[in-house]
Amino acid sequence: MNIVCLDMEGVLVPEIWIAFSEASGIPELRRTTRDEPDYDKLMTWRLGILKEHGLGLKEIQATIAKIDPLPGAKAFLDELRATTQVIILSDTFEEFAKPLMEKLGWPTIFCNSLEVAENGEITGYKMRCEKSKLTTVKALQSIGYDTIASGDSFNDLGMIQASKAGFLFKSTEQIKADHPEIPAFEEFDDLLAAIKAAL
Repeated sequence: MNIVCLDMEGVLVPEIWIAFSEASGIPELRRTTRDEPDYDKLMTWRLGILKEHGLGLKEIQATIAKIDPLPGAKAFLDELRATTQVIILSDTFEEFAKPLMEKLGWPTIFCNSLEVAENGEITGYKMRCEKSKLTTVKALQSIGYDTIASGDSFNDLGMIQASKAGFLFKSTEQIKADHPEIPAFEEFDDLLAAIKAAL
């Protein structure tokens, strides 16, 4: 029994923080998990920048409302879900993901949650579990699933390497160079074919 685990940002939808960086005019917020392997360090730094500029959840959600899935992402996901079970494993937050899941036809997503003050300031965040993507893949394997995983960033490598098949998708040149053993794709049709061949 197979289950496909996909990253969300950079794979199915544009990077939320890059879109918000452009909308807010704060270039420092372009930094993502492609650049910083330590997620806690990255999020703490982001929350500090938001506080400094007086920005909160409402402003980020206004940007997210204008984000559409990457071209071809919904058709890819629809065909994949018609073939096998799919879970999106993301280090994003429920408060960010919901409108994007609606545009993708409500696939299952496992992600984290934000701590938000009454005034809308994001004061912290709650991770679902440690190393959430790798931990989830191992948990799925422990209940009898073979996992196939794909993502683009440092925080996807654990689940990709722990799965029976794993693929980089729209990743950075550095990550691809560091991990030549992981097949890398740029187009949804190629990723779909590789996943189907691994099923």
